[in-house]
Amino acid sequence: MDRFEMTPSTAFQTPLAIGAEKVTAFLRQVYGWMFAGLGITAGVAFVVTGSPTLTRAIFGNPILFIVMIVAELGLVVGLSARVDKMAPRTAAILFVAYSALNGATLSVILLTFTGASVATTFLVAAGMFGALAVYGTTTRRSLAGIGQFVFMGLIGLVIAMVVGFFWKAPALQFVISVVGVLVFTGLTAWDAQSLKTMAAVTPDNRIAGRAIVGALRLYLDFINLFLFLLRFLGARRD
Repeated sequence: MDRFEMTPSTAFQTPLAIGAEKVTAFLRQVYGWMFAGLGITAGVAFVVTGSPTLTRAIFGNPILFIVMIVAELGLVVGLSARVDKMAPRTAAILFVAYSALNGATLSVILLTFTGASVATTFLVAAGMFGALAVYGTTTRRSLAGIGQFVFMGLIGLVIAMVVGFFWKAPALQFVISVVGVLVFTGLTAWDAQSLKTMAAVTPDNRIAGRAIVGALRLYLDFINLFLFLLRFLGARRD
């Protein structure tokens, strides 16, 4: 059908309404993929912790663990940089692979912290993330300035974490935890808002792939917010 042909179903659809529908459909895909990724991560983490064989294979072999971490970084970089050149199915497979690998490496959390503290932290992180995502999506205020600020904070956080890896000072670890929560609080709201812009400027034939990249961004925001909150709320096993 010609794009300008009038039909009963499109007669009263203004460009603004059509644009809003496109954004809504895009965000639905983004959050759908994000929740699927979190589900895969949680499922794999429980499977690994429930299998002594897998636990020993992953955490008893430092080389394998490092290879898995490098593979995760490679998947994130590759998916983000080349999504427009990938078929949507390929992007989906890479996202699922990343979620599964992350679940395997993050299973150490279930071995280190009590189940009750992990569940409590997850609920707190989910509540914070949900509120921030709603705010970022609905606010009319531009969060670009906040985005630039927290991005610089992210760079500083990475440097501080590298230093903290070698220098275990309690004061530094506390500062890292506080800054980490603040940085990913800001990033969640900023990413939620920027996804609306992404939806508006993305060609229809690239919606599926970019929705997966958007899901990856929010997935990373949630996981990191959860991990930094766990530093405060997590209770270690005896």
